[in-house]
Amino acid sequence: MYQKYKKKIIFSVVLGAVVFLGLSIYANFEELMEAFALYNWIMFPVILILSLCNYCFRFLRWEYYTKVLDIKIDRKMSFVIFLSSFIMSVTPGKIGEVFKSYLLKEQNGTPVSKSAPIVFAERITDFLSLVLLSLTGALMFGYGTNLIIGFGLLFVLTVFVISNKKLSYAIIGLLEKISFISRKSHKIHTAYDSIYQMVKFKELIITIILSIFAWSFECLSFYLVINGFSVFGAPHIDIFIATFVYGFATIAGAATMLPGGLGATDASITGLLVLLAIPKSVSVAATLIIRAATLWFAVIVGIAAVMIYQKISHKNINEIVLES
Repeated sequence: MYQKYKKKIIFSVVLGAVVFLGLSIYANFEELMEAFALYNWIMFPVILILSLCNYCFRFLRWEYYTKVLDIKIDRKMSFVIFLSSFIMSVTPGKIGEVFKSYLLKEQNGTPVSKSAPIVFAERITDFLSLVLLSLTGALMFGYGTNLIIGFGLLFVLTVFVISNKKLSYAIIGLLEKISFISRKSHKIHTAYDSIYQMVKFKELIITIILSIFAWSFECLSFYLVINGFSVFGAPHIDIFIATFVYGFATIAGAATMLPGGLGATDASITGLLVLLAIPKSVSVAATLIIRAATLWFAVIVGIAAVMIYQKISHKNINEIVLES
């Protein structure tokens, strides 16, 4: 299974290097290195801990979804499987995180079509929570408010369509007229039944609250990152503005469907910081630090989790066969 995504992960690493090179040229490499040298690196372990807190709350959400779908699995193994999917964080739209559905199938036979919709539900609650977190800062910043509200309405509409069985079945019925899709109709219905259970009012509220807590930790991380450059005389950024910048950039990056939002998220963070009169070298340095502590740290955690999974399950992920 892993072999299918190996080229995409390598491509993402190369793309990440290209982004680093481009930002370095934009900021002037020497000034960028000076910014890194003067950064308060004592805060970096704290930032990584906050990223781990993000993962823990997202795991609680994953656990809640598995209970909603009546998927039974040992909590320790569930945690390892959840973290293993982070190795796919740099796939387009994080769709590679469906990897955890294949590991789940290996452990207890849960059909992929039943558990894979969890990834879709996670993306919905991620977006909605980031919209809510970003909105206050957007109103204070006076930028991007309409775009953020637009994204929010789009996902509210998506939830409305999914939660309306009559409308959803009508859409599925139209899709089933396509021969390729009709052959997968039973899996489509299984997937829809799963996602329907996860977007009911109670389930949606609980998972959005968990998502808000999860992403608040990463927004706080960014706040600590950008204000760690005070030695440069950069203006202090309050927590609401920092939350908007990070939330808006994350939404923008995800909307492009680029692997890990590479390029789009990085450019958005840097551009917004420059608009706040923060020097280019500091803006780029802050961008690279927060991306290292979130996106690339997640990939490292995923690699470690995959190694642990293989050790305790005595299975090689390369031998796990993917369905189309």
